[in-house]
Amino acid sequence: MEETSSFLEVMGDYPLNRVLDFLLTFDEFDYSLTEIAENAGVGYSTLMLLWPKLVEKGLVTCTRKVGKSNMFMISKKNLIVRDLIKLHWEIAKREMQNAVLEKEIEAV
Repeated sequence: MEETSSFLEVMGDYPLNRVLDFLLTFDEFDYSLTEIAENAGVGYSTLMLLWPKLVEKGLVTCTRKVGKSNMFMISKKNLIVRDLIKLHWEIAKREMQNAVLEKEIEAV
């Protein structure tokens, strides 16, 4: 069984959230659309439906071209993305705090 990230547990396990979760988690690298679809666990055709909106809103940016493939990454200059990064880390932090608290309660 595949483990779901804290972000997806809180925000919902939907294709758009899967793509954002992947790009936010691995924000230091750029990826082709095929790699994004595979790593996010969404179908390529589904990604093609979502992708124009992500580009239009400036949430992703094309970084370079490798052969015939454009490479993309999350756009850290975008204010919405900056807030998403904060939210992503805050959810992870709170989930970790909750897990530690549960362990402490079990130990009592």
